[in-house]
Amino acid sequence: MKTITRDELKGMIDRGDDVAVVETLDEKYFRKFHLPGAINVPPGDGFDERIRQAVPDKDKPVVVYCMDEACDASPKAARSMEDLGYTNVMDYAAGKMDWKNADLPIENSH
Repeated sequence: MKTITRDELKGMIDRGDDVAVVETLDEKYFRKFHLPGAINVPPGDGFDERIRQAVPDKDKPVVVYCMDEACDASPKAARSMEDLGYTNVMDYAAGKMDWKNADLPIENSH
């Protein structure tokens, strides 16, 4: 699993790269705010099936993230995805607090 920086991820989003951005936190945290265009696939029971539905193309670039560097949900999700055969999984280890603290755009859903 490769880790990527905020600047690398921002560049992918700004260029409109075909990348799936996946938040691996529970829905209540996702609803408060998330990265632009992110989808929510929290870990736990049924993760494998939910991620296959959300990102059916196993060769598509996927960036997973959680709250911050202390959060272990995104590395776990990345390892699970690699075990499922995903070939291009990246972990934005600094997480969504790093993104928000840099005053980059966020989305929320109520």
